[in-house]
Amino acid sequence: MSDLLQLQGVTKRFGGLTAVNDVSLSVREGQIYSLIGPNGAGKTTLFNLISAVFRPTSGSILFQGQDLTRMPTHALARLGIARTFQNLAVFKHETVVNNLLVGMHSHLRSDPFSSALFWGRTRREELRARDRVEEIIDFLEIEDIRDHPVGTLSYGQQKRVELGRALAISPKLLLLDEMVSGMNQEEREDIARFILDLKDELGMTVFMVEHDMGIVMDISDRVCVVNYGSKIAEGTPSEIAQNPAVVEAYLGTKRSAA
Repeated sequence: MSDLLQLQGVTKRFGGLTAVNDVSLSVREGQIYSLIGPNGAGKTTLFNLISAVFRPTSGSILFQGQDLTRMPTHALARLGIARTFQNLAVFKHETVVNNLLVGMHSHLRSDPFSSALFWGRTRREELRARDRVEEIIDFLEIEDIRDHPVGTLSYGQQKRVELGRALAISPKLLLLDEMVSGMNQEEREDIARFILDLKDELGMTVFMVEHDMGIVMDISDRVCVVNYGSKIAEGTPSEIAQNPAVVEAYLGTKRSAA
């Protein structure tokens, strides 16, 4: 399989602070790729660079060979890049179904006239969007809460809805930022299972920032470790777990969550 995402010498400076320092990495199609490191290591900044929240000071970010460094954030969805956030970004007063429909927005192409009359292309797009939402509801096993306002759900359920909204655009690359943070053990295991199913059943590529080392080591194909903004190691989970530089910088003597 070919490289889907490539970072080449990416650096980000905020004034005199270098948050990301000359990082290069490649994520191949169909991989689960994890980015780990201590708090303040530059992980979220790197994610924000990939999702065009920030622009790099230097270096390039390529998605299927296309440079993302000058692209607006809203354009990424149509390229096939979706992201969840460490802090919930759901519409809490809307139902689960309506939250998922919001994720379909990037696929809509109807003109205002057709939309006003709800005919032709608009009607076909609406039906396709609702079919896609039903598929996501089945996949994430949230049929019983589909009509509930998201704000009334548990934290873990809300995170599942946020994942569903990201899936609504049928992404080629799914960016997961601290997906299981704040969840109990059962919820974490469910999310890990969903991520594996995304790869195995749908062939989706997943790039995740994660602190839960159990999940990282269990489901990742490849792991990249950053510390003080620099990449210090990359390899398979077993290689990373045995890397002395990683053990010293992050894992410590025990493979526990940071």
